[in-house]
Amino acid sequence: MWRRLRSALRSLRGSPAAPPHGGGGRPPPAMERAVVRCVPSEPKLSLRFVLPDGSARHMQRDQAEPLGRALARIATNAAKGHGKAGKKSKKARAEGGADGEAAVPAVRLFSRDGAAVAEEMPNAAAWQDGAVLHIGDARYRVERNPPALTELSLPRSLLAGFPVCPKVSTEFAAPQHCLFRWFREQRPADGGDVAGEAWVETAAAERVFTPSNALVGLRLKLRCTPGDGEQRYGPAREVESSGPVEAGPGACTFDARHLYTKKVCGHGSVRAVSYNILADTYAQTEFSRTVLYPYCAPYALEIDYRQNLLKKELVGYSADLICLQEVDKSVFVDSLVPALDAFGLEGLFRIKEKQHEGLATFYRRDKFSLLSQHDIAFSEALLSEPLHKELCEQLAKYPLVQEKVLQRSSVLQVSVLQSTADPSRKLCVANTHLYWHPKGGNIRLIQIAVAMSHIKHVACDLYPSIPVIFCGDFNSTPSSGTYSFISSGGIAEDHEDWISNGEEERCSMSLSHPFKLLSACGEPAYTNYVGGFHGCLDYIFIDRNALEVEQVIPLPSHEEITTHQALPSVSHPSDHIALICDLKWK
Repeated sequence: MWRRLRSALRSLRGSPAAPPHGGGGRPPPAMERAVVRCVPSEPKLSLRFVLPDGSARHMQRDQAEPLGRALARIATNAAKGHGKAGKKSKKARAEGGADGEAAVPAVRLFSRDGAAVAEEMPNAAAWQDGAVLHIGDARYRVERNPPALTELSLPRSLLAGFPVCPKVSTEFAAPQHCLFRWFREQRPADGGDVAGEAWVETAAAERVFTPSNALVGLRLKLRCTPGDGEQRYGPAREVESSGPVEAGPGACTFDARHLYTKKVCGHGSVRAVSYNILADTYAQTEFSRTVLYPYCAPYALEIDYRQNLLKKELVGYSADLICLQEVDKSVFVDSLVPALDAFGLEGLFRIKEKQHEGLATFYRRDKFSLLSQHDIAFSEALLSEPLHKELCEQLAKYPLVQEKVLQRSSVLQVSVLQSTADPSRKLCVANTHLYWHPKGGNIRLIQIAVAMSHIKHVACDLYPSIPVIFCGDFNSTPSSGTYSFISSGGIAEDHEDWISNGEEERCSMSLSHPFKLLSACGEPAYTNYVGGFHGCLDYIFIDRNALEVEQVIPLPSHEEITTHQALPSVSHPSDHIALICDLKWK
């Protein structure tokens, strides 16, 4: 603890610097740091500095308070600190004398140009970057809102050949402007002083580090210095991995696909990915381990292991749009956002109602900006939005089906993006995961009807005539009513899916939508391959009037998928397969 305290005190001290005004013939005293944090949305500012006796001070003052009051409080604190440092023994104090009283030092604040700051000035305006605080003979250079790290952590699982993406949270800084230095544990065989320096710096100086096979068995350390892009840097922090680098699984199902996606598309094209990544909340149950995926090695179902594979897979697709389903909230925040942010992608998340998982949409920052979000929960929208009033009234005639529809937690994520290269080009990107039950075709038809009405409102009413890209796990094969409705624009009231769960749950109605949508990746033999089922459930639907397909990235071969019997496996992180296609504007 004492070592950490000394480190904290050292981080507050700065290098010597000359004061901004004259000071006679004596050499100027060393300049310390006074760190001020002042955010307009907060009522108080904080001030941290170290007194000459080595004691740290952390003060909170009202931003509107006159500077003079803050300086008076600093003087009182400094006098107390000096008094404690120079305390006499009880006997000496009893004998008394003026020496026992600590003098209150003169405390002044000078602006960057050397002028005294008026004591009537509010704190928020007075404490400017580069100002100099005088406490007696001590000098402190004010650093206002310097770059700082609020969180720095490494993944729990590290695999050779797989990218290590730290979680970096900053204040008054940005991860892309931070400095990164990676270290590996020193082996006794390295010939160094084992009792001395335990870490050896690697050649890596990037935010993401991919350990080689040579580092298997060794732990990693990261030193990060926060920066704001304006040549200002804050105190560095270090974090060590909790365990050593482990051997990777060898060839993965996505390795061959990465050969097609080494580079990001040009500005006239968009690479889209849709992928159900298998939520940890479903993979880590006894039912999953013994019934759904008994063929999968238990360690390969662990979230830390799967995340290594998933991050490498997604990063390697060099995508502009990624729509994910079954995303655990913690996976989004702690794993996917740090990894994909490092490669230029911004993430949006919508959790399912009463669930721990949901939908995520990522878009490439230098290609798109976010104009607006229009996410809905199907059940809530059906009841509360006038847009769905007619459908809601029709559904009320079938109370059994209505009850099931309203119990579902499914959501729709809708994001409107604008091209950074051509602001006239906008996209409506929708992402969903429909009800899963094999006999739930009627429920899915109601859900997709709500989805298409909502997308029509966004892409026709709010942003007239913008193209639609609709991704998701629709839990519907190409022969289903849901697929037919999306691709043809309508469905008859006598379609067999209206009685998918028997006559007692018959729900007959005619539905239509105005879009001309095409499955960009066609109808693969399967996008979901588990022990007891394989079939095509996932699609990327595109507006055929505005977009066309440049290329579809081939799916893994059947041999690759079945190498370990089925999915997931030690070489594939999900029970689904990602769909990837390159689209271009017509």
